[in-house]
Amino acid sequence: MKAVQITSFGAADVLRINDVDRPAPRAGEVLVSVEASSVNGHDVIVRAGELKMVSGRRFPIGVGLDFAGTITATGADVAGFRAGEQVWGMVHPRQRHSVAGAAEYVVVSADRIAHAPADLSSVEAAALVVAGSTALIALRDSVHLTSGERILVRGAAGGVGTAAVQLAHAMGSHVTALARDRHAELLTDLGADEVLDYGSTTSDRIGPFDVIVDTVGTELHCYRSRLAKGGRMVTVGLSPSALAAIAASSVHGSRRIRTFSANPETPLLRDLADQVTSGSLRPVIDSVYPLADIAAAHEAFEHGGVVGKHVVTVPRDSV
Repeated sequence: MKAVQITSFGAADVLRINDVDRPAPRAGEVLVSVEASSVNGHDVIVRAGELKMVSGRRFPIGVGLDFAGTITATGADVAGFRAGEQVWGMVHPRQRHSVAGAAEYVVVSADRIAHAPADLSSVEAAALVVAGSTALIALRDSVHLTSGERILVRGAAGGVGTAAVQLAHAMGSHVTALARDRHAELLTDLGADEVLDYGSTTSDRIGPFDVIVDTVGTELHCYRSRLAKGGRMVTVGLSPSALAAIAASSVHGSRRIRTFSANPETPLLRDLADQVTSGSLRPVIDSVYPLADIAAAHEAFEHGGVVGKHVVTVPRDSV
């Protein structure tokens, strides 16, 4: 089978589409025929060698955090799933994988998948696995957003941002989206009550907010100062400067800057599917690339300005 791997750290041109043996599921695992995967920040920093404590230095290393596709086979002791069912899921983000989601087939533990929403294509499903899970964890489990609160979503046009705008709107909050001005129409359609142009809006001229969701990872202390009394802030845009700001903010108690690593298992993926089924969440896709062009997809992600997600499809016998 074909699988995207890296044999050295570096820019997008280190990505290789290699012929590898198709894996077989062991007890508690499922084999998924992958139809689509998306490009995530995790994929890019692993490829660049910035997450060696997770990926290790032993090559080859598989690429692709998430996937959507069809179960091909199940190992022993797997309940609730059977061959032929459409699923979505992700490999474990804190483990090394020689084959990951950007491949024709992937083996994962059965507790890392769920049935995909029936009304989504595999491309649409792949666009929501990481972005939707991250937004749901941030709003529901990290900052505990409640109806009527004022929330700022910073980096609102990206994958996590577009999901957070929709979910925050569904939760009954007043949503302010901070993004490029040209994305205002889309973000309003997704549920934003107000859209601010990040190019002309400084942090000292907005707020206060009950909740801030940051997907950028810069100037965190400036935005944290725009929290109302009892406000909460979470960032998913991690960088060395972001980690320093998070540590320094611990003295502020409830108004500290929170963060987390999204690692959804079956219950959360089911909850995410419920959000789609209820109409509270829909995928936003910037562009779709065939697996053969995954390097171009990574380059586009790193270039920035993305609206929603870059998705990679996995056509058979066409790589």
